[in-house]
Amino acid sequence: MKVVGFVGSPREGGNTEILVEEMLKGASESGAETKIFNLNALKITPCQACERCKINGGECATDDDMQTLYKEIKESDAFILGAPIYMWQMSAQAKIFTDRLYAFFMTGFEEKYGKKDIALTFAQGNPDENAFTDYLNSVKDMYGLFGNVRDPLVAGGTHEPGEIKGNEAVMRRAREIGKDLVN
Repeated sequence: MKVVGFVGSPREGGNTEILVEEMLKGASESGAETKIFNLNALKITPCQACERCKINGGECATDDDMQTLYKEIKESDAFILGAPIYMWQMSAQAKIFTDRLYAFFMTGFEEKYGKKDIALTFAQGNPDENAFTDYLNSVKDMYGLFGNVRDPLVAGGTHEPGEIKGNEAVMRRAREIGKDLVN
């Protein structure tokens, strides 16, 4: 069992990274091999809408660090995407990653690599965890194209790096989601 985590935050060691790490800890405690990638540290070009993936069986023509992430997703049983909410949406880093998953859409991905279990987590400054529910449900629906998606874990009111560690309920839920991805 392999679970891969993707951190879509420009802030190293921030709340998003902490949440993804906590989910991976839960997965690891349940016996999974885990890996984490910080999307901000990688060279990922936006989708060029060339449509080559549609004639190349889901193989993207853009040669950048996303090629490594495609391989990791294909070889995983589950993956996690964490992102902060900026301007009512996921961060640019998470959005570029998400857009590049278009290479897997309608190319037989599920038949070749199986349906993935997917967890989403979002950190946001707004203390109302339901403030962006419609948007986050849309993101969940889109990720449903690639697998079984859990309801997003939202950590509201997280402004300062690391302050999520003080929210025991969210940290406990993050670890439970990681375990659930394996079990």
